[in-house]
Amino acid sequence: MGQGLAWSGSLAEAAPPASKTTLTGNSNGNGNGSASGRQYPTLPQQPQEIASLLSRVEAALRAPTTPAPLLPNLGHQQQVIYRVLARRKPLAKAVLELLPLRWQRVAQRQLEARRQFLAMQAGRARPSLLPAWRVQAPAPATELLAYYHQAAASTGIAWEVLAAINLVESAMGRIDGVSVANALGPMQFLPSTWAEAGIGRGDIRNPRDAIPAAARYLVRRGGLKDIRKALWGYNNSDHYGRAVLIYAALLQEDPAAYRGFYNWEVHLATSAGDIWLPVGYNQPQPISVTSYLRRMPSSAPPPGSSGY
Repeated sequence: MGQGLAWSGSLAEAAPPASKTTLTGNSNGNGNGSASGRQYPTLPQQPQEIASLLSRVEAALRAPTTPAPLLPNLGHQQQVIYRVLARRKPLAKAVLELLPLRWQRVAQRQLEARRQFLAMQAGRARPSLLPAWRVQAPAPATELLAYYHQAAASTGIAWEVLAAINLVESAMGRIDGVSVANALGPMQFLPSTWAEAGIGRGDIRNPRDAIPAAARYLVRRGGLKDIRKALWGYNNSDHYGRAVLIYAALLQEDPAAYRGFYNWEVHLATSAGDIWLPVGYNQPQPISVTSYLRRMPSSAPPPGSSGY
């Protein structure tokens, strides 16, 4: 029905070693900050350093004592690590072997999910144009969480599945634009589907309305009996369904994993590497990657942070 992680998988290595600045969200020293002053995360060079960094990031994202202002950069760092390792399999294998068992299991499934999306893109040329999107701040994490739980309570569709779809389809609502399939809003509805009796109510672009509509849509497609089959309504791909359900399972096993997923950014695998489109990106028409990077060099991956 929607983008199917076009933002992340189309729709995310010799960086300096990790330091405390990686976890505090301070500058990475390249002088190329985004409009918000944030930086594209860097990766260290060696498997042991990556494993150490990933362990610290995963733990900090789940710790209730981690200050809220640190979470955006922690989530972004987590995302970039998995985007790179998903493509660099020998490096990923070495890193996995060095992780504590708890994070090893998490990382294995994160990589499995990411590779499902890479399989969907296999054989396609990476685009040289960036889309006509606006990237906006998502609704607050607690607000979205309330919508997922309310929709789950009223329909029986697991909140974790709804959160995973929201992540995959629009980066938790960061992407405001029309997909290649003409889908709209944080849950990426086709207007024709939204107009079906009993599905869409209210504003297709408002998560308060779109999240319960997605739950009703999944119920209509048989999601209470076979959620994997129902997910075909979003993307006719077994890879898509597997990935969504892996993310949902991670949330089910540890709801604190939501703090990482919520803070994932918009990345696009392009002809120039894994480009970060931060909040504030606003293009009424497609723009070439080259032109955009001339204006926003901070959106280009530092050495070792692309995987492409």
